[in-house]
Amino acid sequence: MKIAIASGKGGTGKTTVAVNLALALEDVQLFDCDVEEPNCNLFLDFELEPVEEVTCLVPEINPDKCTLCGNCADFCKYNALAALPIQIMFFPSLCHGCGGCSLVCPAGAIEEKPRSIGRIEKASSSQTSLKFLRGILNIGEAMATPVIRSLQRHLDESRPAIIDSPPGTACSVLAVIGGADYCVLVTESTPFGFHDFLLALEATRALNVPVGVVLNRDGLGDSRVEEFCRAEGIPILLRIPNDRMIARLYSEGIPFVKEMPDWKEKFEDMFETIKALACKSTGVQ
Repeated sequence: MKIAIASGKGGTGKTTVAVNLALALEDVQLFDCDVEEPNCNLFLDFELEPVEEVTCLVPEINPDKCTLCGNCADFCKYNALAALPIQIMFFPSLCHGCGGCSLVCPAGAIEEKPRSIGRIEKASSSQTSLKFLRGILNIGEAMATPVIRSLQRHLDESRPAIIDSPPGTACSVLAVIGGADYCVLVTESTPFGFHDFLLALEATRALNVPVGVVLNRDGLGDSRVEEFCRAEGIPILLRIPNDRMIARLYSEGIPFVKEMPDWKEKFEDMFETIKALACKSTGVQ
């Protein structure tokens, strides 16, 4: 079973929920798919080792064969290629690696070569029973989705997986939610939190993924999220209060299930609720 932890915006407590949920359970996997800024390991402090380099195939143009016909530049909808009178210019950061330019080149002047865009890392197996992997997008790269796809290939389908999604509703988020059996939306009952929660909820509905809500910093703001969820029949899975102790532990990089044992049981109960809801919605065991 794959559970995506998502949010309409950053800073709502998505990573806090993902890490504490994973630590409260046995024999689970934790995947940090927020590849532009992975921060689960700030709370885990695992020693990480490389798993693989993620590459994207990009064109390499042979000037001796190129006839400057411009077919490649005309084909590229991302403007990664530009046809000039004396050469074809290539902008690697704009290339999506579709390979179409090589197909439309009549002279066979384009060959695809791999270019590194990120990497996958994992926790040393001798350190923990928790299987933890994360993806990291190289600085300056625009395409997070290929790194997420590579990370998802390491999922063990026989074990539950907690997946920390990027915030928002961009393509990288949809890549995570679309492959999940259930989505937990973490939000705050504030005007900004409610607005962005609605955007994230719309994304889950478009992907037909069952969803529940965690209210973080409960007691701060108003009741608009709770009232909306009640009206729409969306379960509120957990309430995390606006608690000074939880905030202090977070600021020190300490998952609060380690210092507040009663929360371990609350996260375990939330997991059992999710399993029952997911089974009811999709038949996933």
